[in-house]
Amino acid sequence: MPQAATLWWFLTASLALLIVPGPSVLYVTGRTLDQGSRAGLLSTVGLALGDLVQVLAAAVGLSALVASSETAFNVVKYIGAAYLLYLGIRRLRTPVTPIDPEAGPAEPAAGGRILLDGLVVNALNPKSTLFFLAFFPAFIHSDRGPVWSQTLVLGLVFVIVGMLTNGCWGLLSMLVRGRAQQSKGFLHAQRYVGGGVFLALAGAVLATGSTSQ
Repeated sequence: MPQAATLWWFLTASLALLIVPGPSVLYVTGRTLDQGSRAGLLSTVGLALGDLVQVLAAAVGLSALVASSETAFNVVKYIGAAYLLYLGIRRLRTPVTPIDPEAGPAEPAAGGRILLDGLVVNALNPKSTLFFLAFFPAFIHSDRGPVWSQTLVLGLVFVIVGMLTNGCWGLLSMLVRGRAQQSKGFLHAQRYVGGGVFLALAGAVLATGSTSQ
């Protein structure tokens, strides 16, 4: 179990890293602007579950295996990038449906699908694998117990902080979305914003190199 001082410094460092807009923030804000607060919230939870998968993998040494094997790393990278490309193209091909103020509320997007999308995006993100391998060792001490248990504790702290910061960005995006919906061009633009975010994230994943290269 990490010491209280170690947990404090880890919490501070995690907050400083996660509060700055990155791929996860872009994903949540893109979903929120595109599909509303519910989709943003479910995406935040999905990303957290994906991070939890990465933490569990790091705890049992799978992340180190993936990072040390160029073949395994590339398999994860290309599957993750392909999934992001699929999401982006699907969104760009979705027709724009104008809001009819006299019609009832639109049918909400499938919550399970949104949650799964977020989970898969983060669970198959090789940048997360490399990040945990590079960031966590600085806060793990061999005299404080098994490495796997310390990794789990630090990982849970990281996941919780990530959910809070992503949630805050999603809330800010919802406020912007509420104002933007008054614009006639918003419905047309949000399709390209949502699709463009997915395609940009796919490019970022493809640009990631393995530690063995």
